[in-house]
Amino acid sequence: MSIPVGQIFGFLGANGAGKTTTIRMLCGLTKPSAGIGTIGGLNIWKDRFRIRSRFGYVPQKFSLYSDLTVGENLRFFAGAYRVPAGKIRDRTHKVLCDMDLETREPERAGSLSGGYKQLLAIACALIHEPTLLFLDEPTAGLDPTHRQAIWDLIYELSQSGTTIFVTTHYMDEAERCTDVGFVDGGRLIAKGSPRDLKENLKGHLLEVQVEPAMVAMFEFRKLAGVYGADLRSGNVRLQVEDPDALLHAWQIHWPFPDLRFLGFNWVEPDMEDVFLAYSRGYYRPDTNQEESAHLALTV
Repeated sequence: MSIPVGQIFGFLGANGAGKTTTIRMLCGLTKPSAGIGTIGGLNIWKDRFRIRSRFGYVPQKFSLYSDLTVGENLRFFAGAYRVPAGKIRDRTHKVLCDMDLETREPERAGSLSGGYKQLLAIACALIHEPTLLFLDEPTAGLDPTHRQAIWDLIYELSQSGTTIFVTTHYMDEAERCTDVGFVDGGRLIAKGSPRDLKENLKGHLLEVQVEPAMVAMFEFRKLAGVYGADLRSGNVRLQVEDPDALLHAWQIHWPFPDLRFLGFNWVEPDMEDVFLAYSRGYYRPDTNQEESAHLALTV
């Protein structure tokens, strides 16, 4: 696959699917066992020391120096990224302003709240003005205010031409990406815009109003041809092989005497439906793949 300049690419998959491993390979921290990866035309392993100045990386866990202040962390990473000495002060001031960290410059990084720690981590990754930014679950555990602040920043960076490669388990964040890829077991199983991926599920989603809903959910999961049943706003949303046939059969005979069928409606899929479909294996495109995969990021 290829990711062009300025795109916000969401990389999705269940825990252990290979998201962080992929990012570590792209960053030159893990040697690929097969395939080819390039960033700006440079090989991610052979040229890893040349391309490190082109990207910033924010890992899942806070990895800055807790005993240093906000300002000291920024100046340290500016030096590590070889920012010219004459520009460090201006760069530091800029990222402090962009991240709303101006008043916290003298505070120790370890004393910051989770949201400000994440903002500081992103600030350190941006101190050298990279054209590519890797964000590994950047908003995990944050409150809605800080989540929105980080996404506002992502939009601004994208508009200025920075390419964003982000992993997330929040499906509302996946909706905000320009393109999304699903990985499973180290293989890319789907890629496209959120709209296109949702379109692929149309005609498969049936929402049933039934009481008691939780009992019904477990009963529906036992039925042949039902890929998944989940509670949504008090109703049971079904992913079914042949929903029309299932409805027709229920109209002839309702097989659950302890459940009250109140009605149904067809629903438009959202990214959570798409995630469940691919992560649980309900839908899979043609899995015939070349032995050597190629991932290219243009920066």
